[in-house]
Amino acid sequence: MGRTYLVEEGIGQYLTELSTKVKPYVTGLLIGQCSPQRDYVIRAVRTPPKEQQQEESVGPPKLASLDEEWITTHASQVSRMLPGGLLVLGVFMVATPELAKDGQNALRKLIFSVEKSLSKRRLWKPAEEEVSDRAALQICSDTKKVVCRTYDVQDPKSSAKPADWKYQSALTASWLALGCTVNVNIHIPLLATSPNHDLEKNTKNGLNRWSKQIEDSVFLINGQVKDEDTELLEGQKKLRGNTQPSTQFSDVKVLTQLCQGASARSTATVQVCSGSINLRGAVKCRAYVHNNKPKVKEAIQALKRDIINTLSDRCEILFEDLILNEGPQKKNFEREYHVLPQRLFVPVAGSSVMLSDYKFGDEAAGEIQERFVEMLDQPVQAEDIHIAEDISTVDIYPVTDSPSDTQQAQLTKATLLLKLQQNMGLVVAAAVAVLASIFSFNYFSD
Repeated sequence: MGRTYLVEEGIGQYLTELSTKVKPYVTGLLIGQCSPQRDYVIRAVRTPPKEQQQEESVGPPKLASLDEEWITTHASQVSRMLPGGLLVLGVFMVATPELAKDGQNALRKLIFSVEKSLSKRRLWKPAEEEVSDRAALQICSDTKKVVCRTYDVQDPKSSAKPADWKYQSALTASWLALGCTVNVNIHIPLLATSPNHDLEKNTKNGLNRWSKQIEDSVFLINGQVKDEDTELLEGQKKLRGNTQPSTQFSDVKVLTQLCQGASARSTATVQVCSGSINLRGAVKCRAYVHNNKPKVKEAIQALKRDIINTLSDRCEILFEDLILNEGPQKKNFEREYHVLPQRLFVPVAGSSVMLSDYKFGDEAAGEIQERFVEMLDQPVQAEDIHIAEDISTVDIYPVTDSPSDTQQAQLTKATLLLKLQQNMGLVVAAAVAVLASIFSFNYFSD
């Protein structure tokens, strides 16, 4: 038995419209959620056309011209716009009958390329029991025949397995939402021993350490600690037969452990640093879970990943913006103060799910609307753009090539003084103890 994909009904109409407009083929992404029992597809998004593609369309149709890099870049951009619980579930292709024979091989190649690109950016590792099948959907533009197969992206030699593709109305009308606000104050040192001061790499390393703290945190759902294997809706009334968007929202508190357990050994180290990066602010996080008896474990995992992704993604966006404005050659910065892009949410028509994006302070609503059309093929009204949070900042302190001789001498002197003070403290303490014993002896002798 292959996997079953429950698909939002409107996607069928969307794919049919694509087949009448685009020749000889069009590719795109499938967006949704995995679960142990079945997968849910809530959106299909075509790959944005490149300007030069219009000029290159002369000649017989062929898949050799498929731009793999363009498609994987689109997948990376789209993944930033997905809240917790949603991911790129696979790829699709609408093609003419002449291309049907080579279509499945092209889709297989795209699935592994997309997954490789997305996994490089993640600061979390998939769980062992997690679903690793991804969908390859092929549709004939003439007959409208649908063929769905899956590939295991954890196995490079994976062969195609058949899958069921079933449309369902109001699929996400009553999905469950979880939200939290996480206060961030991350200090990332820039080591002087580093061969070069790549801010983006150092930031990612610092976020990697922080992400482990999030993984180990305690999550209170509506003020309660719940067993991971219990149902999220246990003790709550489930909305049945509801076809109107209606979100059951759970407020979550994240309790980060301040120290390691008693059994864990900890050592202090002194490192010479030539600068630092400080990330500060309060970030809004959100995750969505299907309403088919979801487990607490699924919900918390989705929210954890959103917390980690949202900070990592906006740091990536900031550094991309710095490179665009200041050039890739700028490696070392003087002290600078930057504002991280703010998170916003946009509703999906006929669904309780909202999609996400990020904006800098000087970006107009029109730019955000254009991005949603380009990346997600979805028109957005300006009044539907909800800015979710206040400003978060990045403070970059001066970075120098290497500590000067004066700095090194000051550090050595400070270290020696510290040791001398510690030793003097021991000497004084010993002297006091000796004097106390002498006075005590003389007192009792008298």
